Amino acid sequence: MTDISADVVILGTGPGGLQAAIHAARAKASVVVMGRETKSSLYRAHVENYCCLGKISGERLLQDGVQQAKDAGAEILHEDVVEILPVDPGFVVATESERRITTHTLILAMGISRNRIGVPGEKDFLGKGVSYCVDCDANFFKGETVAVVGNESAAVAGALTLLFYAREVHLVAKKLDVSDRLAFQVQESDVILHSGRSVTRITGQNMVEGLELDDGKELKVNGVFIETGAKGAVELAGSLGVALDPEQFKYIVTDKTQQTNVPGVYAAGDICGPPWQMAKAVGEGCVAGLAAAKFAKKQRAARNDKKS
Repeated sequence: MTDISADVVILGTGPGGLQAAIHAARAKASVVVMGRETKSSLYRAHVENYCCLGKISGERLLQDGVQQAKDAGAEILHEDVVEILPVDPGFVVATESERRITTHTLILAMGISRNRIGVPGEKDFLGKGVSYCVDCDANFFKGETVAVVGNESAAVAGALTLLFYAREVHLVAKKLDVSDRLAFQVQESDVILHSGRSVTRITGQNMVEGLELDDGKELKVNGVFIETGAKGAVELAGSLGVALDPEQFKYIVTDKTQQTNVPGVYAAGDICGPPWQMAKAVGEGCVAGLAAAKFAKKQRAARNDKKS
């Protein structure tokens, strides 16, 4: 894939991310938006409490938002981000298709994770072999046998990462929903793929000892990583050193401009904490988009001054 660059890269195509894209692009910044609006929690909802707007489906609203962002000049890429690397200056965003995007500024607007699978044993073994973050906990399973549950980019990327730690890695996926390149990578790797299967129970005594699948098969594993969507904002933010709220470690902390403790990294929407309302997400997206565009322009000007 051809590498590209942008002043601002926005992760998330929900109302916060799209509003940020509209304002950043109208402020004359080059903008790339990553994600799939069908994955937004708003997509299957209906909105009827947003000021000056009558009842409307979330699907229609997001479709209109995507078109608005495009009309403002933003580029929409319907793929997931698997890694963010800090560089000097700025960041490199790696996508599931192995595209690399360099940017001065990031806006994290992917919402909150809702990735529980709701099977017996899941809650019981949380922290006792059940994890929701490969990047956080892979190191605890060196030389062990583990399973990853999920069918999107976070699961596949997580399974490939675990090959560097675990003795054996299983991937349980109802149906892979990733780019052709990522699907090829996992199929050509040492990951043991259980395609068309789902988990019915997580078993064990004091710690995880196995998984039961819907075809009656049981996998003997020491760890289960539940990664049912794209990589979450908290995971990606953690890799950059972005501060989370000190009480629950679930939400990203920002200032009045929606900037995090890491210069050039902004956040908007549900990932910044409750209330879970579109009005809040749109407001924060507006502020983040304007602030990020301003930051990116300063970075660009400073770079040009050094060259001259």
